[in-house]
Amino acid sequence: MSPLSSKFDVNVVRQQITITTSALAPGVLGEAKQIGPGVLGIGNSGPGVEGISASGGPGVQGISESGTGVDASSSTAEAVHAESNSPTTGCVAAFHRNPNGTGAAIYGEKTGPSGHAGYFAGPVHVTGNITTDGDVILSKADCAEDFDIADPEPIEPGTVMVLDENGGLVRCCEPYDRRVAGVVSGAGNYRPAILLDKRPEQSGRLPIALVGKVYCRVDASNGPISPGDLLTTSMTPGHAMRLSDPARGFGASLGKALGAHREGCGLIPILIALQ
Repeated sequence: MSPLSSKFDVNVVRQQITITTSALAPGVLGEAKQIGPGVLGIGNSGPGVEGISASGGPGVQGISESGTGVDASSSTAEAVHAESNSPTTGCVAAFHRNPNGTGAAIYGEKTGPSGHAGYFAGPVHVTGNITTDGDVILSKADCAEDFDIADPEPIEPGTVMVLDENGGLVRCCEPYDRRVAGVVSGAGNYRPAILLDKRPEQSGRLPIALVGKVYCRVDASNGPISPGDLLTTSMTPGHAMRLSDPARGFGASLGKALGAHREGCGLIPILIALQ
């Protein structure tokens, strides 16, 4: 909804309609002694009521001691539509001022199984706890955690990583390495559903898949890989191979193959299960 001033010349409007002004009191006062609105505005093709503020106060303000301050409803469009060009403030702000109150600052309820009580098309930042009585449904594939990368070479998603002597991560380069830490998340069409220890202010860190499904670089030189095969590190930098020696696999197992790879190097989905 655009401000009235953007659609009409306010000075012309002042000449065409009756304006009541006051330095200390409202410009318009409506009072209902019985049930009904104090002020009723009807717009056949535009706003029924529109308020403009030129000095920092609210364009429209609703105050109630025991009822709803502002009540809005619509049959075909948004009941409340808010837009803002402010570079820092929120478009809609709600504050629950009772320190002992249990009500929500914003409450949303959706009738029926379709749709959502709340929908955000963009990042959401929360400074407190998130509590749910239902399931948490995530469309992505793995749980990853950011780690410091010590490898001097660029690292691509799907690379198998191991710990170095300082706790940073480098590409694996030997078979059955018990320092194996996980696989760099984000290869193929899988993305992390949960990302832990994210530090946007620090560079040189990558998400390492620890649980779930992830695409992994593999080398079948040690034998063809089939779904269900256990995987471990290989001597091919950053690649996994089939775990064919169970005695050496304890502590060096990376997970299970979910796809097949018969020869050479490639990229297949695996189920991360470090052990």
